[in-house]
Amino acid sequence: MSEVEMSVEKHVFEADVAKLLHLMVHSVYSDKNVFLRELISNAADACEKLRYEAIVSPELLGSDPQPRITLTLDEEKARLIVEDNGIGMGRDELVESLGTIARSGTRAFMERIEAVQGKDGAQLIGQFGVGFYSAFMVADNVDVVSRRAGSDKAWHWASDGKGSYTVSAVDIADAPARGTRITLHLMDDAKSYTSRWTVERIVKDQSGHVPVPISIVEKPGGEAAQVADGTALWTKQKSEISKEDYTDFYRGVAGQYDEPALTVHFRAEGRHDYTALAFVPGSKPFDLFDPDRKGRMKLYVKRVFITDEAELLPRYLRFARGLVDTADLPLNVSREMIQESPLLASIRKGLTNRVLTSIEKLAESDPEAFAKVWENFGSVIKEGIYEDFERRTQLLALSRFRTTASADNPRALSDYVKDMKDGQSAIYYLTGDNLAQLQASPQLEGFRARGIEVLLLTDPVDSFWVTTAPDFEGKPFKSITQGAADLASIAKQGSEVTASEANPAVTEFVSFAKATLGEAVSDVRTSDRLTESAVCLVAPEHGPDRQLQKMLQGAGRIEDAAKPVLEVNPRHHLIAALAGCPAEDGAFREDAVKLLLDQARVLDGDRPEDPRGFAERLSRVFGRALKS
Repeated sequence: MSEVEMSVEKHVFEADVAKLLHLMVHSVYSDKNVFLRELISNAADACEKLRYEAIVSPELLGSDPQPRITLTLDEEKARLIVEDNGIGMGRDELVESLGTIARSGTRAFMERIEAVQGKDGAQLIGQFGVGFYSAFMVADNVDVVSRRAGSDKAWHWASDGKGSYTVSAVDIADAPARGTRITLHLMDDAKSYTSRWTVERIVKDQSGHVPVPISIVEKPGGEAAQVADGTALWTKQKSEISKEDYTDFYRGVAGQYDEPALTVHFRAEGRHDYTALAFVPGSKPFDLFDPDRKGRMKLYVKRVFITDEAELLPRYLRFARGLVDTADLPLNVSREMIQESPLLASIRKGLTNRVLTSIEKLAESDPEAFAKVWENFGSVIKEGIYEDFERRTQLLALSRFRTTASADNPRALSDYVKDMKDGQSAIYYLTGDNLAQLQASPQLEGFRARGIEVLLLTDPVDSFWVTTAPDFEGKPFKSITQGAADLASIAKQGSEVTASEANPAVTEFVSFAKATLGEAVSDVRTSDRLTESAVCLVAPEHGPDRQLQKMLQGAGRIEDAAKPVLEVNPRHHLIAALAGCPAEDGAFREDAVKLLLDQARVLDGDRPEDPRGFAERLSRVFGRALKS
């Protein structure tokens, strides 16, 4: 046995390491793939440390000046080897950095660099001694062999992560010429990490933009193939990036194969510094309406992936893909809870404002491209009108709506307001399940006859945002299926409306209908919104409109819906005929009134409340008609 093999030191981990390791493995990280990100981060740190030390001592670089990280896959022995040619560690540094989880060689180095050169002295990533232990999520034994740059000694650190570790000298012939080699002896359920496809995917997803090139060797002794070149697209000047470069990057970060409809790339400087690169997809993601779906904006710190669950954009912009990279956030044991940082709130606000402003500019400069964006994501953006009070006016101005005047080309509210009729004081809307149903709605008739434009709202969220948006440019939103239509001020004076409504027979029939229907409705009245249909249903003045009431009732949010108002068209020939029936024909008029209510329900997209009673009444009316 050689002298170096005999100099084995056994140490017990400090600070109740067994318990901390258990917490690290089972609680801190939810994704086991993160171990590779941590080891690559540490390797990149080591290369960065060497770069700065070599400024004073260039001889440390020797004949190997280019930094690199190499991942070697050994399927036969179930091993994964992570090696760098960075600064390396001596015996004391191994004990200090790897013997105590709470200590960090990187932190000490950062403090030293900052004392000399200020905050931006070194682009250091990880917290060596913290993330390193994530390796025990996939390995039952870890060997670290390291040789510090400029030293003629190499050291071996080994542990099973269960309470102790050993440190021993090792022959320099078995060590890297400079830097650190970490060998993971993989558990049975982690052998997939010897797959080229698996490792390369993780590297590209999580560490493809660290400032050190990364290569993969598929088996010991094989050729190295570079999988990351050590550059980050978002750190380049926009003038240096081609449209093709952006598209290729978008396809990688978004997992889609279309072209982005909009690219937002900027660097924020001031109180907080960060770079953002966001894309609006050119097509609708398949999981856009998945309620469990997280945002797809990735958070990087100094070009190292941290999480894609940091909620960098509000839910109504969840279709955006991209990343934010900042150097102002710390990388420590709680990096998966980093979204609690006040800095992240500032980034979220700035990024949201920039994305919305870019979409607004697209609407002005390229209406055709914006129309495609709105077609894909308008129903999601409108969620912000309901959720984001601060930006409600901005989102209303950005929104586009199909209307009775423009069903094929959605219009802006500013255009609607500009074209409002004299005497019109509200923005009228109608909500429902589909456009064809809305266009056939009897409630539209009076508005259409007067040339009043009505918004046709078919997205589920429409029923909610209209209740929270008080107005646009001083004009309130008003449902045409709720309350009185208030069209008298727009209709021509002296029309037949007044004469018909003054007809005593019609007035008597309305009173009879109200008494007959009783608790089935809240009121029966003549209508100025109907011109062709005999009847329609509207909601009472206060409370939800008809569509929102149906949605809330269907979701179990309300038990007893408000009784509707039955409006009758006093000018319709059927109403006039029924009003002229003799009083002794009461049974027939009662059947007719209840059939009118069922007719109104069918026109509203509902079914008769009592199908059997409906069928019986219909049979009696048919029978009377056939006898006559």
